[in-house]
Amino acid sequence: MYKRVRLKDTVEVPPRYLADVSPELVRRLLQDKLEGQMDEDIGSVVSVTKVHDIGDGAVLPNRPGVYYEADFDVVTFDPQMQEVVDGEVVEVVNFGAFVGIGPVDGLLHVSQISDEYLAYDGENQQLASRDSNRVLSVGDAVRARIVTKSVDERNPRDSKIGLTAKQPGLGKHGWLEEERKRREAQAGD
Repeated sequence: MYKRVRLKDTVEVPPRYLADVSPELVRRLLQDKLEGQMDEDIGSVVSVTKVHDIGDGAVLPNRPGVYYEADFDVVTFDPQMQEVVDGEVVEVVNFGAFVGIGPVDGLLHVSQISDEYLAYDGENQQLASRDSNRVLSVGDAVRARIVTKSVDERNPRDSKIGLTAKQPGLGKHGWLEEERKRREAQAGD
C-alpha cells in the first residue's frame, strides 16, 4: 500500500551549496539519502515529495558540511499482510515467479500459482500447465495476496515478500477474465 508520510530528518548540505539552501536543494539531498531505503514502520521510501520546513544549520567538528533538520513529506510503499496487489511477472524460475509490486518484488511460489502441475520452461521463461494449457510468462499481469513479509532494513534488496494466487479472484489477469466469461456463459444458460 502506498502512503504519504511526514518525517523529520537531518540532511548534510555540502559547502558548495551553502549559498542557496532552498527547499528544492534539501528535497534533492533527501532524495539521494532516503529513496530506496526500507524502514519496518513506514515501508520503502519511494519519493521525497515536499519540504515543509528547514531548521537552522549546525556545524559539526571536523565535518565540512552544514547539517539542517528538515520537515518533509515522502511517498512510501508498505506492503501489508493479506493485502491484495496487482503486479507484473518480472522473472520466472523453476520454483516460481517473481512479481513486481511497487518498488519491490514478491515471490509467487509454483505451489501458490495453481492447483495444476506447472512445468518450468527455462528457454521461454515460463511456467506451463499440461492440463489446461495455461502459461505464466514474464510480462504477465497478476493479482495476488501477500502472505509473508520479512523486511531487512539494512539490505532492503534482501527483504522477502511471499505471495499466493490460489484463492478465487486471484491469478493471472487473463485467467481471471476467462473464468469471468465462463461464469457469465453458465449464468446465461
